[in-house]
Amino acid sequence: MSTKTDTTDEPDAADQGGDLGLAGSQLSTAPKEDISLPSLGPIGWARWFWRQLTSMRVALLLLFLLSIGAIPGSLIPQTSIDPVKVDEFKGKHATLGEIYDKLGMFHVYSSVWFSAIYLLLFISLIGCIVPRAWQFVGQLRGRPPAAPRRLTRLPAYTTWRTGAAPEQVLDAAERMLKKRRFRIRREGTAVASEKGYLREAGNLLFHVALIVMLVAFAVGSLWKSEGGKLVTEGDGFSNSLTQYDDFSSGPFFDTDTMAPFGFTMDSFDATYERTGPQKGTPRTFRANITYFTGADGTEHKKSIEVNTPLDIAGNKVYLLSHGYSPVVTVKDGRGKVVYHGAVPFLPQDPKNFTSSGVVKVPGARSKDGERNQLGFQALFVPTFGGKNSGSMFSQFPAPDFPVLSVNAWHGDLGMDSGLPQNVYQLDTKRLKQYKDASGDFFKKMLLPKDRAAKMLGHSGAKLTPQEIEAESTMKLPNGDGSITFEGIKTWASFKITHQPGNGLALTGAVAALLGLAASLFIQRRRVWVRAERADDSGVTVVEMAGLGRSESARVAEELAALADELTPGAPPAAAAPDTGDEPAASAEDPTEPTDSADPADPSEGART
Repeated sequence: MSTKTDTTDEPDAADQGGDLGLAGSQLSTAPKEDISLPSLGPIGWARWFWRQLTSMRVALLLLFLLSIGAIPGSLIPQTSIDPVKVDEFKGKHATLGEIYDKLGMFHVYSSVWFSAIYLLLFISLIGCIVPRAWQFVGQLRGRPPAAPRRLTRLPAYTTWRTGAAPEQVLDAAERMLKKRRFRIRREGTAVASEKGYLREAGNLLFHVALIVMLVAFAVGSLWKSEGGKLVTEGDGFSNSLTQYDDFSSGPFFDTDTMAPFGFTMDSFDATYERTGPQKGTPRTFRANITYFTGADGTEHKKSIEVNTPLDIAGNKVYLLSHGYSPVVTVKDGRGKVVYHGAVPFLPQDPKNFTSSGVVKVPGARSKDGERNQLGFQALFVPTFGGKNSGSMFSQFPAPDFPVLSVNAWHGDLGMDSGLPQNVYQLDTKRLKQYKDASGDFFKKMLLPKDRAAKMLGHSGAKLTPQEIEAESTMKLPNGDGSITFEGIKTWASFKITHQPGNGLALTGAVAALLGLAASLFIQRRRVWVRAERADDSGVTVVEMAGLGRSESARVAEELAALADELTPGAPPAAAAPDTGDEPAASAEDPTEPTDSADPADPSEGART
């Protein structure tokens, strides 16, 4: 036996159903449809896009995208918060930093893509709320729907017979339902009632609260201001633009409207754990300040701690960090004091506060009166731990044994060029480092003058002023001057922020929680009570049924409680004696409830 295949007559796979006739058409049970979709046109596409944008699923998707988009703002350093860290990140990750810069990752909350998500979510929520609000108003103005013809089809149902008249039963039902704060509608032989409108009100409140929070976020971004200020003990700050070390603000912020206030840091308290496995752990960071507000300048005492900001004239002053400011005195070659003050040093070791800093003296001159600018690079340790090791490191954050190691330079500091310089770095391009007689770089470890006697006189021997001076002063070669380590002060870094939308955001958040709780725990439900005469014997058939917006056992439980409360007004009648001849129930008798698998007619009010 052989099989012959004619390739020329083989039908195409797409047309097998038509070419093979009935056999081919039975390969699929799907109906054949030949539908030509009409062209929507610009108006149709605009309407379709608006419906998609204002749908709940798109609003939830945009809210999710907004949450995801905010994550980089918490993980990646932001220019508005710490531009120094942004520069450090770009220096360490050149390629990644360039990609992040193009994507706007260093200014997430003002980037184009984040603003687009934000605005779309704002429009979507408004488009969701407006029609639902009008619909809810219509529901409030309407009346509960009439009772369905067959209450037995509802998920919660009960019935009994009573000797009370139907009017008495309906009157008692009205009083009971009004007492339970149901909306009542009495029509014919039935009372319709409805309750739970606060569920939809809570739903609307939740969405309105989201809009309020979005508006608060926008207000806070457009009218905000924040800046940083490093203040040493005894120094002060006033709220003017020139007083800030760094300052950023929203596009609508007006610097002329800055609130008049200021403060002086009187002292700084810092304590640390001194024993045990947590040795060196901070226990107390507290800045004691004297602040004033308004034009009268009335002063007040206050302490600022970490996470406990000071609220002044609508601004919050946060304590961020602290460090040490060695107090030095510099004399030039003429013996004239050309610099005296506290110099803030930046911690290089955040645990034990090994710190570095520079001292720039542009007005120094040599002993011959010639211009000879001086610069000092120094390393400060609050508790010296490198004795006999030749290195400088701190072994405890408190100033128990402070030491200042100084290197000296002279020449041109480059401060006359007009270009800005970093106050914490020394530009040595046009400077020469001092050397001693052996040709080594000139440097020395200094002790604070106000503590040298106590630190070196622990054996009981008294130090002479000359010995204290020798331990606290470094004299420069060639008689070019000296630098003396006088003592130590503490500096603190403050962040002053003005966020006008914070109160509005808090209100929105509280309202959102209340609305969400209402939409979750309040159930929309309807209850119907019908009372009709059964026959000429004077017996009344009472029917009660309940329907909830969602399936819940609480509807049946509430219906049972309502029936129990209605019982005194419609007491059950005594059971009729059993004669043994029970007539067949008439299918047309509306007073005899019959169960049916058919769904209730929505027009009869069986659905919410």
